[in-house]
Amino acid sequence: MTRHAHLDPSSFFLAGGATGVLLLHGFTGSPTEMRWIGDYLHARGMTVSGPLLPGHGTTVEAMNRCRWTDWTSYVEQALADLRARCQRVFVAGLSMGSLLTLYLTQQHPDLPGAIAYSPATWVREWQIYLTPIAKYFIAARPGASVSDLVDPKADLQIWSYEVYPVPAAAQLLGLQLHVRRRLAQVTCPLLLIYSSGDQAIHPLSASRTYERVGSRDKELVMLTRSGHNIAVDSQWRQVAEKTEAFIRAHGG
Repeated sequence: MTRHAHLDPSSFFLAGGATGVLLLHGFTGSPTEMRWIGDYLHARGMTVSGPLLPGHGTTVEAMNRCRWTDWTSYVEQALADLRARCQRVFVAGLSMGSLLTLYLTQQHPDLPGAIAYSPATWVREWQIYLTPIAKYFIAARPGASVSDLVDPKADLQIWSYEVYPVPAAAQLLGLQLHVRRRLAQVTCPLLLIYSSGDQAIHPLSASRTYERVGSRDKELVMLTRSGHNIAVDSQWRQVAEKTEAFIRAHGG
């Protein structure tokens, strides 16, 4: 039921300096997809936490039992734990992880900065709006049959479920709508990075998010040689470099 079971989907923690970075993975994924960026930032002196979100890294059944508030409560605690160790903490997340990142910025406007990778504020598949009803009839459906990744080796870094958990997707929609309605409450410095080749999020998701957040200090970066998972695809190093530069520019 999982792709690349040889990978360890557990949380990771890389102790470093006074600047901390909380890295949040995507829907049905795991911290393995954030590890390259985590290692890059850690090699440059930062403390990095890559937690495993509830319901992930276990079974589809466990994920389908989660509510979106389980995810938000978990990242709240992960942020508090990292803040207890570091002088300043930045938050970055991929896809669903970007929604959780935006959620944290709404709750903690004092964050020095946040980075949203492939922001899933709006997704390409309209079927997600059917999941609140479909969850009563379907536990899971087949996952995407075609990958949008440019680098064929990138997929080997991704631990994920092979199927799409429908009740969990209904919770993802709930998180999405909650965050979307409160985008104006995002006021901390914000970096958004996405790819024009992303087949998972809506083509206007990143630009709409950029336009609607309340941050005055904000930047939108578009990649052209990557798919949805920009944290492991062919331009992941460019993503890591932009992330480091943003953190340095904002006191990290």
